[in-house]
Amino acid sequence: MTNSGERVAVVSGLRTPFLKIATGFRTVPSRVLSSYLVAELVSRSGVDKQLIERLVFGQVVMSPDAPNLAREVVMGSNLPVGTDAYSVSRACASSYQSAADVALAIQSGQISIGIAGGCDVMSQPPISFNKKMTEAMVKMSYHKGSKLAAFKGIKLKDLMPSQPAIKEPSSDLTMGQAAEKMAKENGISRDDQDLLAHNSHSNAAKAWSEGWFEQQVMSVVMQPDYQAVNKDNIYRSDSKLEKYSKLKPVFDRKNGTVTAASSSPLTDGASAVLLMSESTAKELGLTPLGYIRSYAFAAIDPNWQMLMGPSFATPKALDHAGLTLKDIDLIDIHEAFAAQVLSNTQAFGSKAFARERLNREDAIGEVDFDKLNVTGSSISLGHPFAATGTRQLSQMLYDLQRLGQQFGLITACAAGGLGAAMVLEAA
Repeated sequence: MTNSGERVAVVSGLRTPFLKIATGFRTVPSRVLSSYLVAELVSRSGVDKQLIERLVFGQVVMSPDAPNLAREVVMGSNLPVGTDAYSVSRACASSYQSAADVALAIQSGQISIGIAGGCDVMSQPPISFNKKMTEAMVKMSYHKGSKLAAFKGIKLKDLMPSQPAIKEPSSDLTMGQAAEKMAKENGISRDDQDLLAHNSHSNAAKAWSEGWFEQQVMSVVMQPDYQAVNKDNIYRSDSKLEKYSKLKPVFDRKNGTVTAASSSPLTDGASAVLLMSESTAKELGLTPLGYIRSYAFAAIDPNWQMLMGPSFATPKALDHAGLTLKDIDLIDIHEAFAAQVLSNTQAFGSKAFARERLNREDAIGEVDFDKLNVTGSSISLGHPFAATGTRQLSQMLYDLQRLGQQFGLITACAAGGLGAAMVLEAA
């Protein structure tokens, strides 16, 4: 709540379609895609853009041409030039951080209205060269003599760009390898992973066919042919459980259980929410989607089980909200991997985990899978790293509203052993 006891209201939430890497958004820079989104978010909300005081945006894979993405979004979406803007990066929890930052600014009375979001276009990663070639290029730029002399000793192999790798530097594991490690250590079966992935796709397909995403997902008109992209292209409308068992493991081909189907795909997309104090919403005659009741972050040793952050952040968020897991009507656990979701739900229900890892007597609580990811999550919808948090935030509030429920929990793991969680309350 704010200093005067008001809640932080989520007035509107919107995202672009989430598209598989190297498809529809492959030529669209993050700053352009994000600007389309924010302009549409403000337009749909009916809020005078002059009233927006701050914009905070997350990005994981930084664009060299726009290191402060947020400021470029202010300019590109035609917000007032005086709108304060800065960018954040907390790996896959980046837009949790942007939403928390804006909420905190509202709580403390710094601002009344702000926008939080995130974007990653994985189709346009920064391409780098090896150390030898990089040093030669820097030397060429600042060398007073012959430019060619800077490249003395450079071989053909040095001209090859380095392939971007999603690897954790401190553990030297990719996210997929970490998920495979967790599956083995926690006894997560291949069948259970396949079932969770199948359910995610089935729930997302139903949500799209029933029109539940129409208010949440905007159309993006693409040049040069001006074709509108208005739907995610990752979910399977014909998902059949028996087909999942035919896929081979990806990260441990001999003994593994994690497949491409039980992993979130590399994705392009952006999402954002419009936040304001409760009194400001009333003054403007706006009906909020809901409220941010609490949020929390956690950090663990990435060399242990890197993607267990939700099991540490969730009890903190529940405590801050004055609730228990039994009070929660719907849950969205970011599906980086099915093995990671199942490892966390296992920990939620474990008294041993609570005592040994959380220094608590009681388990967080058993997860009712009928309440989990009811309209799909990252395996089926996609995972543009920095956009996932605010996608979950607005999607959860729409789901609570549609089903007439009150409390929702969203939570995500992130590289570096990080975790984030938010408790949301429907209006």
